[in-house]
Amino acid sequence: MRIVAKSIMNSAWIISALLVEPAIGQAIAADRAGNAPAAFHTRFHIQAHRGAGIDAPENTLEAFLMSWALGVVPEADLRTTKDNVIVCFHDPDLTRVVSNIEPDAKTMSVEQLGVAQVKELEVGSFRGKRFAGQRVPLLADVFAALRGRPQRLLYLDIKTVDLDELAALIREYGVQKQVIFTSEKYPLIRSWKKELPASATLLWNRGSEEQLTAKLQSLRDANFADITYLQIHVHVDDLTSDDPFKPSSSFLRDVGRELKSRGIVFQVLPWKCADPRAYAKLLELGVASFATDYPETTVRVVRQFLSENGPK
Repeated sequence: MRIVAKSIMNSAWIISALLVEPAIGQAIAADRAGNAPAAFHTRFHIQAHRGAGIDAPENTLEAFLMSWALGVVPEADLRTTKDNVIVCFHDPDLTRVVSNIEPDAKTMSVEQLGVAQVKELEVGSFRGKRFAGQRVPLLADVFAALRGRPQRLLYLDIKTVDLDELAALIREYGVQKQVIFTSEKYPLIRSWKKELPASATLLWNRGSEEQLTAKLQSLRDANFADITYLQIHVHVDDLTSDDPFKPSSSFLRDVGRELKSRGIVFQVLPWKCADPRAYAKLLELGVASFATDYPETTVRVVRQFLSENGPK
């Protein structure tokens, strides 16, 4: 079976300023030169879902650079090739984001391919022609972009990865304090902190308010040990209603107060929501961090909120 169906242009290591807003291009150049201003996350922590949200292709080095230039923290989804190399790729198959494969290869997974084949997959043009040519990066190459730049952080969302091998790679590049281990499974968080105590962690949570209440009680029983960030998925309905959020505003407010008292950062992911009003309302409820598919919008809202209300 032939995986690569057509030749593709070489992917630039950095998004050209011609392909993004000039201010972002200038920020990327400054960041690479070591002259970037203090990252936005030093004042308010924002996670860019799957690398740069919907503003750029998912899980590419170019997307990570774009997020770092904005001062937010990209998320990398991790999978392992059949020859045991960790790469950044979200989906369980190649259908959605890969453009240069034969139709009968779309149902294949990264795990079925060797690293040389994975590196040839074109994953940029599904977001538009201007991103054509972007490739799947090795996690080692992303860590190389972290090393020596402590202002850059990276979420690691585990899909199919051997955690001992991941920890060894992190140690090799010396980025223990720059990675945030991300999981929905609390026992995995606990195990990871024993392996790499210097690494931050994020426990993400979804479900009904009743399900979340039960999970939070189990975390209380463990004194929320080893959790740096706790994330809740929030669904946004009619923003003109008395309470547009599920789970409810009162629930979110109470969780935020409790986590703040425990020194844990309360993060929410407003699921598939681009409306800046939702982010402003969540800030008023005491949310201390966002994960988002719309990082530029989120940065603008948070900056305005902080300018009007001061730091949280």
